[in-house]
Amino acid sequence: MTSLPERGAAPPSNPTPSSSCVGDAAVASSSSSTSSAPEEQRKDGGPKQCKASILSSVLTIFEPDQDQSGRSGGHASGSYAWSRVLRRFVGGGSMWRFLGCGKALTAADVQFLGKCYKLSSEESSSDSDSEGGHAAFLEDFSSRIWITYRKGFDAISDSKLTSDVNWGCMVRSSQMLVAQALIFHHLGRSWRKPAQNPSNPEYIRILHLFGDSEACAFSIHNLLQAGKSYGLAAGSWVGPYAMCRAWQTLIRTNREQPEVINRNESFPMALYVVSGDEDGERGGAPVVCIDVAAQLCYDFNKDQSAWSPILLLVPLVLGLDKINPRYIPLLKETFTFPQSLGILGGKPGASTYIAGVQDDRALYLDPHEVQLAVNIASDNLEADTSSYHCSTVRDMPLDLIDPSLAIGFYCRDKDDFDDFCSRASELAEQANGAPLFTVVQSVQPSKQMYNQDDGSGCSGYGVSDNIDAEDLDGSGETGEDEWQIL
Repeated sequence: MTSLPERGAAPPSNPTPSSSCVGDAAVASSSSSTSSAPEEQRKDGGPKQCKASILSSVLTIFEPDQDQSGRSGGHASGSYAWSRVLRRFVGGGSMWRFLGCGKALTAADVQFLGKCYKLSSEESSSDSDSEGGHAAFLEDFSSRIWITYRKGFDAISDSKLTSDVNWGCMVRSSQMLVAQALIFHHLGRSWRKPAQNPSNPEYIRILHLFGDSEACAFSIHNLLQAGKSYGLAAGSWVGPYAMCRAWQTLIRTNREQPEVINRNESFPMALYVVSGDEDGERGGAPVVCIDVAAQLCYDFNKDQSAWSPILLLVPLVLGLDKINPRYIPLLKETFTFPQSLGILGGKPGASTYIAGVQDDRALYLDPHEVQLAVNIASDNLEADTSSYHCSTVRDMPLDLIDPSLAIGFYCRDKDDFDDFCSRASELAEQANGAPLFTVVQSVQPSKQMYNQDDGSGCSGYGVSDNIDAEDLDGSGETGEDEWQIL
């Protein structure tokens, strides 16, 4: 299994001298020449533009004076060394995070959880199908639920650990993806966090689910307990496949609790983990089986209706040591799906929640910031929720992400699921024989099978026989051993 040994720091950003301050939809330039900054940047920059100007002035101080012959002055050598140090610090990302800024967004389109943002003012005004401007994108980005390392919570089981620093980033990344699914379900894709309290009751109830205690349904404590059989343990690293299976187990367990009056209240959708390979490492492209999805929805509703909302998690391994470049355009395209929930992934050693793309760079929420544990009461509409939101857009090259990842999709109803299947099928046709995953109506027998210990609803290229509806337990598992083609 491809593990992700987390570090306490965020993955390094691309060291370019240009940055975008996103806290208040401001864009700042770190260029040493401020006179050439576009008028739009000056207009949007506000007080954060002043920070860039100050830094620019500092860098200018250390520039060596040039005489008419082009040779440096007497102190050029020492000054130039200082200038290089400062430029490296400013361009590397640490300074901009200190100032509350992220790396600069270009004028290219941003695909963000199913929304397209036209950052070029000319294009945004002429395209009615896309959102326009930096401000709209940054408001959307900062409204997403951000879940990070925490310290000071109750000890996890018998481990005595009261923090998940340096090991819990995959858990936190998965919590972010599931939290977005709940936000989309209860509040809609267009919901934005209001500037002032009182907060929306559904929003507060969702945050409560992810508190850091056993009393909170989707806490790190309960996820680790649910994922024991897949190798999850406090202080240990985990891959995306095992993480998806842990969610499957936890949600099924919660629904089976006898004290739960409304078993669908905490997780109001079916869950389909579209993979059956052991540790996500073996087999070909996973297969989304429409009949299995329908059965899961039917079981979730217990005969009340034919279809329910459904969350699909698709664990993938797209290379060995690094991602195969042929998959990068396909991954980018998934962010155009209206059902997109982003990706659990990141650089090897640092899991993140990738929520968007621009050009060939992934835009992500970083769980590696350490914050004090907070548990928000489910009825506290005046609660301070600032630690669950981030206005700093971080990015990384798509070709540097770990090949072991998982994609999430949320489908609200049957029509939405049908639209997802249509888009996924078109994407598979464009893949030149190497799709991320495929879509079929029903499961067909395979010619060559291998025993698989943990069953699943539908995964790999086939199972030993067509799945009987009675064999499914409502979580995508059959409860019996299945077979997986290599």
